[in-house]
Amino acid sequence: MQGIGVQTKEVIDDACPELGFRLLKEAGFSHVDFSLNDYMRNTDIYKMKNSHFFDKSLAELEAFFQPHKQAAAKMGITIGQMHMPYPAYVPQGNDELNRYLWEEMAPKSMQLCKFFACPYIVIHGFKLTYFLGAEEREWAEMERFIHYLASMAREMGITICIENLYGSQNGHMVEGPCCNVDKAVERIDRINEQYGAEVLGFCFDTGHANLIGLDFEYFLTRLGHRLKVLHIHDNDGRLDLHQIPFTFTRTRENASSTDWEGFICGLRNIGYQGVLSFETAPVLTAFPDEMKADALKFIHKIGQYFATRISV
Repeated sequence: MQGIGVQTKEVIDDACPELGFRLLKEAGFSHVDFSLNDYMRNTDIYKMKNSHFFDKSLAELEAFFQPHKQAAAKMGITIGQMHMPYPAYVPQGNDELNRYLWEEMAPKSMQLCKFFACPYIVIHGFKLTYFLGAEEREWAEMERFIHYLASMAREMGITICIENLYGSQNGHMVEGPCCNVDKAVERIDRINEQYGAEVLGFCFDTGHANLIGLDFEYFLTRLGHRLKVLHIHDNDGRLDLHQIPFTFTRTRENASSTDWEGFICGLRNIGYQGVLSFETAPVLTAFPDEMKADALKFIHKIGQYFATRISV
């Protein structure tokens, strides 16, 4: 196992990144998932609001993030993965915003990924089945976006990672993009063969998988080497809460809401050697500030438990 990681969101303060990276180091983390999506938030994008963060030139963006890069290096923490702001396309959104997401946000996110020497960047699929009437048509639009970035990814040595998502329909959670593992495997292999490089991989999100009842062990085992990064977090099976694993139970006998045994077995089956990365930023706002360090240490402890079980 390469190490244990967590999001930078709710930990790193732009005014003094070193304090946050020191906190992560003291908690035991060796890696971080850099939360680039915090600079152009999905809640704003869906409301057609543009933070205009990516108006900056590449030189200006690199200057802005240079203290983060230096602080991570000083603390011996690797920026092992990154999350591109999402969505990169808003159905029925205005053309100006959608054009900005493609022409400014997306390519500059890739350039920042290279700046941080980060090997993986996670993107969200387009939730278009409801509008287009078929998953295949939804994927065709998503694949256009992937091809838009793929040559850049090959040149930069970056792997773009698609992620299993969920949707909501009539008050019920339903499968979103990238929830059919057989289709994901075929699509990843076909695109990588086309570019002669691993430009596309997969990010398995435990919380999203729990919401729609995916078979963790089968999904992970089928993905095999295509699995590059993880988003580890827990929920109650109803809402995407991004909480600490083992937080929720389904019965009074304390059977976990999430299939953590299937998660462990699936990673063990494929000999997963990547980072165990937690996507648990909301936890750090649920606890009092005075307990942030303790919460981070506890999350890291769970990562150690997973690592021990997976390597058996």
